[in-house]
Amino acid sequence: MCLIPLIFDLIYFEFDVVSFVIPAAISILIGVFFRVYLKDYESKKIRLKHGMILSSFAWLWASLIGGLVFMLSTSIPPIDSVFESMSALTGTGMTMFVDVEILPHSILFFRALEQWIGGLGVVVMVISVLAKPGSVSSKLYQSEARDERIKPSVKTTLEKTLIIYTIYTVSGIILYLIAGMPIFDSICNTFSIVSTGGMSIKNANMGYYHNDLIYFISIVLMILGATSFLVHYKIIKTRGKSLIEDLQFKIIISVIALVTLMLYFVSNIVPIDLLFTVVSAITTTGASVASPTVMGGWHPFVIVCIMCLMLTGGSNGSTVGAIKLVRMITFFKGIYRHVREILSPEGRVVPVKLHGRRIPEKAISQSGNFITLYMMFIMFTWALFCLYGHDPFTSLFTAMSLQGNNGLELGIINYTLDPVLKIVSMFDMWTGRLEIYPVLITLRAFFEIFK
Repeated sequence: MCLIPLIFDLIYFEFDVVSFVIPAAISILIGVFFRVYLKDYESKKIRLKHGMILSSFAWLWASLIGGLVFMLSTSIPPIDSVFESMSALTGTGMTMFVDVEILPHSILFFRALEQWIGGLGVVVMVISVLAKPGSVSSKLYQSEARDERIKPSVKTTLEKTLIIYTIYTVSGIILYLIAGMPIFDSICNTFSIVSTGGMSIKNANMGYYHNDLIYFISIVLMILGATSFLVHYKIIKTRGKSLIEDLQFKIIISVIALVTLMLYFVSNIVPIDLLFTVVSAITTTGASVASPTVMGGWHPFVIVCIMCLMLTGGSNGSTVGAIKLVRMITFFKGIYRHVREILSPEGRVVPVKLHGRRIPEKAISQSGNFITLYMMFIMFTWALFCLYGHDPFTSLFTAMSLQGNNGLELGIINYTLDPVLKIVSMFDMWTGRLEIYPVLITLRAFFEIFK
């Protein structure tokens, strides 16, 4: 990942080879060291908890190595550089740079590449390229909060997913070029948008282009990124029926249409700007056409609606963050079931179904537990931001954005942020991308070792 941007470093004659080679060399050497000296552990049986610990460390390690690239190339402080890398990899899209347009092309591409790889998942990419089929691949796949499979084999599933992801990426680049965007911008913006990362190469984000066609292409790419890869895979076989009939996709489109229409009548925001922001929020992309200052001036009701969308997220098995629709659906179906059981004759069991299949009790309780835990993390971050003197309303918006790997924000996140809040923000992004449990299990294992 660190070596690929050297292509753009050479094309644009920036001659910053060292900033990419040193982090890559460190990572490769340590990898080789572990490969040689820990060879005896290869035959050990891996359990889900081990996969979760490996996954958590993989994301943290990738963020540290990426941070080293930013630090060497731009001379920003270590904590800011790791924040930037973590933000890109997790698809959060918040930045510590005041002016991104003065950054070298190689660094801008590196940020975009981190988002593209992070969209599918760091561990998922490793499995699809390097790992052998088997139980290890399966456990690592589950550890990154994924359970949908295109094929019975995890490795085959990931290969198909990567092909679909690449097709949409190439299509996005071509569409942006047709719309009049320069080729470098097209590559970086496609990487950013299709991965639902949202970290732009322009200070004004996508608003820099002032082009409705570019906005519309971005909206389509964001929705594609927020739709399950399983649904994408079935599109050709079912002649598009898999997309139309998918419950999560239908909910996403319906919510986008209804919320945009509702907010249009209660605000004076330009319709395309409003639609773009609504799509960006529910797909957890975080790309914007309105600056944080402008968004901060919007009616509080508009901001609250955007926060609800940020909380929900898109489809399971996609590139999005947040709670995800399938959990929300399962959770509310569980509540509805409970109401029906109270109203029904005593002893009656009311089944909960999704797509015609009965939802296990375990899945219902897990959805409720995750949502509760997710909200607790938001409350903690919100309280901490308030403690450091930030506006309560803006702090809540920021906490939701960080935990959901969204990236939309109202001006709090920048290089002047207190170091404690930067660390907490990185922790939120990390836990948000891995869906909390892998990080908690890793921390528990860490404390058990040193207690």
